[in-house]
Amino acid sequence: MADESNSTENEGTATGAGDQPRTDQSTPPQQTSVIAHMSANRIEAGLWISRIFTMFSCLMFVIPLLGGEAALTFYQRALISNCITSALRLYQRIPRFQLSRECLNQVFLEDSAHYLVFSLTFIGAYPITMVLIPLFLFALLHAMTYTRTICELAGMRMFDGLINRVQTNQQQILRFIALTEVLLMPACIFMIFSGKSSLLTPFIYYKFLTMRYASRRNPYNRQMFFELRSAAERVCAHASCPGFVRQLVNRAIQLISRLAPAQA
Repeated sequence: MADESNSTENEGTATGAGDQPRTDQSTPPQQTSVIAHMSANRIEAGLWISRIFTMFSCLMFVIPLLGGEAALTFYQRALISNCITSALRLYQRIPRFQLSRECLNQVFLEDSAHYLVFSLTFIGAYPITMVLIPLFLFALLHAMTYTRTICELAGMRMFDGLINRVQTNQQQILRFIALTEVLLMPACIFMIFSGKSSLLTPFIYYKFLTMRYASRRNPYNRQMFFELRSAAERVCAHASCPGFVRQLVNRAIQLISRLAPAQA
């Protein structure tokens, strides 16, 4: 409706001008449509902006153009921006929050709550580049959807190739995110022995992994655990596999299986 009213006003202005030369510098119709759409969908626009900033901060950490100290600042900014994104997404999913057990259980079933916990876990810890991989890729996936809407309203086609490529490889990206999240667990444990992580970090991250494993909307973590277990069992079944390696892998599989949450 906003687009139709804007176009009607523009037509009325052009008709009233007659044969006089146009000297006004009014806002182009495409830009008006974009602004009207973002004003009518403020939360979606806010999510888009926060995701763009998350990607920018991740890139500025990986490519420290402004120096090492600035890169550490951008690391924390990426995590803070993802906290904002997760909080906005939670508000979309659960607009009427209540301090009750039922509501809290509902909150922690949401993927956005999982990544709010994820960001808070690492926001004060030693920087780990792997931490930013899920944030960057999820921001990229979700931002591309809204970017397509903005480009269509603005009449732009320059990003169509990038958007189509990202959406075509969506499953591969989600699988890579799941693999990164699984491998972050041993990384957290190794960081303790190097003195760069607290003892609480692996326990909090284990809770995050259990929530991702039980996610209702994203099955890729469960699939990745299954695929890694199948690959490890194939290695152990090979005749050239040493006995101590086979025993170590089997014990690790049994331990992880016991720690895995029960599926509903």
